[in-house]
Amino acid sequence: MSNSKPILELQNVSKFYEISRNIKELFVGIKPLVKAVENVSFKIFSGETVGVLGESGCGKTTLGKLILNLLEPSKGNIYFLSEDINNYEGKQIKEFKKNVQLIFQNPYDALNPRFTIKNILLEPLRSLDFPADQHKSLLENVMNLVKLSNVNEYLEKYPHELSGGQLQRVVLARSLIINPLFVVADEPVSMLDVSVRAGILNAFNEAKKKINFTAIYISHDLALVKYVCERTIVMYLGSIVEDGPTDEVVKNPLHPYTKALVSAVPVPHVNQSHEPLPIIGNIPDATAEYSGCKFAERCPMAKEICFNNTPLLENKNENGQKAACHFV
Repeated sequence: MSNSKPILELQNVSKFYEISRNIKELFVGIKPLVKAVENVSFKIFSGETVGVLGESGCGKTTLGKLILNLLEPSKGNIYFLSEDINNYEGKQIKEFKKNVQLIFQNPYDALNPRFTIKNILLEPLRSLDFPADQHKSLLENVMNLVKLSNVNEYLEKYPHELSGGQLQRVVLARSLIINPLFVVADEPVSMLDVSVRAGILNAFNEAKKKINFTAIYISHDLALVKYVCERTIVMYLGSIVEDGPTDEVVKNPLHPYTKALVSAVPVPHVNQSHEPLPIIGNIPDATAEYSGCKFAERCPMAKEICFNNTPLLENKNENGQKAACHFV
């Protein structure tokens, strides 16, 4: 796989936001920057499902918006099929939308309540100029794909007439009806009851096998990432701290932050419990300047070098795991 060209590549991508009405601005005239994403680089190859994992505020949703070309990076480049997406114009933008789709987090907000399910699903076909004679077959195929098999039962209904699980299947169907090459799934089951999550994830996995799209799955839930993704990227305060095969990241986490995330997952039997790795305090200020590791202030392993030298994200073992830590 490493010898083939990546379907998506990020090179030193950063996204900064200026903050106004701040003490520094009032008294010094400087607007501090929130570094939502900073110096992120990775490649994704065709057919992969890559999890992006981290706490709220780590930058994973901003990263997803950058990949979707909904935001422009402050620095760096994003390449889709070897082309820089921020240089797209006109027809290139429409073609990109045909190839890259988003699965929204909240189905109740993602669907127009005044549209029938049929019109909701036909909307991307119409806006992206799919021939009208293809609409019916694409509609039926995608409904079966997401396990809403009684097609006529759903098409004339409105969103308020469906359950949360059914609505999320419609959201999934709307993203997949155009057979995209790449999908960004932004916590697609976090708003659903636990009892219906497995069904949605199974539909996602089965759809991926049938139409062979590549995906990024954004989540704060390690168990969900383990179920869906072959590879996992762990983010902390806008930067990648670990990247590797999901099984290895879960069984043998390298970075202290990843170890803390893994140890925090509940274990059903007391004899299987493990000692949690202590983390000091909360996520620090995203506007602060760091001369070393961003996790150093909270890390129980931190030494002087951690506060003065930024660790590089480097290969650490033969399993393909990368980690940004001086002591791995």
